[in-house]
Amino acid sequence: MEIKVQNDVTQVWRDCLSVIRENVTEQSFKTWFEPIIPYKLINKRLIIQVPSQFFYEWLEDNYVKILRKALDYAIGKDGQLEYTIIIDRGAPKPTPTPSVNSNNNTNGYQANGYQANGYQKYPQRSTEVVEPKNPFDLKAFNEKQIDSFLNKNYGFDNFVEGDCNRLARAASFAVAQKPSTTSFNPLMIYGGVGLGKTHLVQAIGNYIEKQSNNNKIVLYVSSEKFTSQFINAIRENSLQDFMAFYMRVDVLILDDVQFLSGKEKTQETFFHIFNHLHQTGKQIVMTSDRPPRELSGMEDRLLSRFKWGLTADIQAPDLETRIAIIQNKVEEEKAVMDEQVIEYLAHCIDSNVRELEGVVISLIADSALTRRKIDLNMAKFRVKSIVEENQKVISIDKIIDTVTDYFKIKVVDIKGKTRLREVVLPRQIAMYLAKEYTALSLKAIGYHFGGRDHSTVIHAIQTVNDLIDFDRDVAGHVKELQDKFKR
Repeated sequence: MEIKVQNDVTQVWRDCLSVIRENVTEQSFKTWFEPIIPYKLINKRLIIQVPSQFFYEWLEDNYVKILRKALDYAIGKDGQLEYTIIIDRGAPKPTPTPSVNSNNNTNGYQANGYQANGYQKYPQRSTEVVEPKNPFDLKAFNEKQIDSFLNKNYGFDNFVEGDCNRLARAASFAVAQKPSTTSFNPLMIYGGVGLGKTHLVQAIGNYIEKQSNNNKIVLYVSSEKFTSQFINAIRENSLQDFMAFYMRVDVLILDDVQFLSGKEKTQETFFHIFNHLHQTGKQIVMTSDRPPRELSGMEDRLLSRFKWGLTADIQAPDLETRIAIIQNKVEEEKAVMDEQVIEYLAHCIDSNVRELEGVVISLIADSALTRRKIDLNMAKFRVKSIVEENQKVISIDKIIDTVTDYFKIKVVDIKGKTRLREVVLPRQIAMYLAKEYTALSLKAIGYHFGGRDHSTVIHAIQTVNDLIDFDRDVAGHVKELQDKFKR
């Protein structure tokens, strides 16, 4: 066979692919050979570009015999194959792999690896080819029948935007419109439990899938499920297919990434998948309950990649956003709820969107079953049963009832405008206890005491704090009331 010149590198690689396609499955061909780019042809040395070091190692560990057969056909028995890998400037440089077969070090190419023009070169090794068993439905990739595991009820249209989530929502929508083409790759959204992280990232996936001209494969997976799949792949000797499956995804959404903490092998595998997807222009979206800098038990190289794109937080919703969330849920369920009830719920539950929506759903179901209108009494009962009993917290209504019963005064008085000392002191103590035992804001506490502003609440708390130090009677009252809440 004639020695091909450098301009024929594309044709030589096509000849190689014609042999490779006949010797591997279609899924393996698409995963491991289509991403390869023919880089240079120097004499009988074919240099190809692969997306990552892991990609190179996988080819060498599993397809070296097929590659040898392809080279024999395209170049000849004395043909050689070498690799270039784009170096990740944000990570430590990989250690070159010693050559097993190479005995030609001409033109500055060294058998133990070289670095030039931003690329890292690795010589070829010889390994048995092992065609894997396949627990993943790779065939479905070709037929676009991959189950994305998305909840179709999560969308941008029913996600209530507020100051608490505006950046996260805007970034998510930008990613949904143009996945992998924005600077938000990866996109990391973090925040506390029940604030809408999962809703938002699944909205991204649903939006992408709904595009009429879209052929992207979206996959949503929790970190727990990812870990479980990885463990099963090791046990069933199918790690190759596990990796191939995830490397074929166009948009990977990993929920609750903090649960990878301490799982070194799972992190290493995700690191390689992350690198491959990022370097091949695929979109990565993640959620966490805390920012990357606070994720303990995670490899530094993985944490550094989390910071490549955009990290956006979701905070607890403010009062106006909570009211909008309730109104949106009521409208979605085609129910009716008075503004007084909506405002009461928004003031009572101010830290968790999931809990807030759960109370609304419970009220609507209760109303439908009992055929009663949702009123304030029903709302108070439901808040007490869900927030106090299920979540093990003390409601502000219980605090008010306990204080008024202890001091033998009326609830209407403690919430009223009277300035009598026998009412003012219990009111101040009740505010003090509300701050101690609930997560309500000062503004929300004031709402439950006749609509008083936050400055009044601050004054009451400071007054009680001072009296505890200097007035034994007040200190005794507060101690007895605190004891009642411990029972």
